Amino acid sequence: MPLDGGSDQVWAPPDTTARIGPNAVLQLLTVLEEEGGPTLAAHILALAGIFDLPPETGMIDERPVARIHQALRRDMPNRAPRLAWAAGEATANYIIANRIPRFARLVLRALPPGPSSRMLTKAIRKNAWTFMGSGDFRVLSTRPLVFEIENNPVVRGEHAEAPICFWHMAVFETLFRRLVAPDYTARETRCCACGALACRFELTRIPL
Repeated sequence: MPLDGGSDQVWAPPDTTARIGPNAVLQLLTVLEEEGGPTLAAHILALAGIFDLPPETGMIDERPVARIHQALRRDMPNRAPRLAWAAGEATANYIIANRIPRFARLVLRALPPGPSSRMLTKAIRKNAWTFMGSGDFRVLSTRPLVFEIENNPVVRGEHAEAPICFWHMAVFETLFRRLVAPDYTARETRCCACGALACRFELTRIPL
């Protein structure tokens, strides 16, 4: 990527600023490079007012993360859902490979879908702070499985006619498909960008 590296000052929030995991950006930048080369990734960063890369470790300021996702949706409205989904899928795959211990992966895949789903849901709720920033994550129900992110920072201030949280949908769907059962499908039924108080995600099993 044709950036000078610079400092990570833009990514280092003051103590009072909410943080989010760097893969919310890093995986998206990789997808953008695959889509249109380093120039496209640099273009979206520039539109967001960012000219250096986030650190690969540690939590980062949620505000530039939101600006990048929002710049993509503004600049490439037709391609943004597909690209955001690909980034969410890559993020989930990274989590599975690097953040979930091998023994836990084996247990999740060996259990029947019911207990495995409950175990994974508990882990997601425990670690929600890594992807929701200043939002408020809740599990509304387990049958059916419904998650909510109130005041979702990634779409804060945006306005849309239909739900736009494709990155979140892909993260949830990929985690459940790879660790619980391959027939899980995630969809967003309410979105802060559409005027709802919370972005709501429903995960259901659709026979393949």
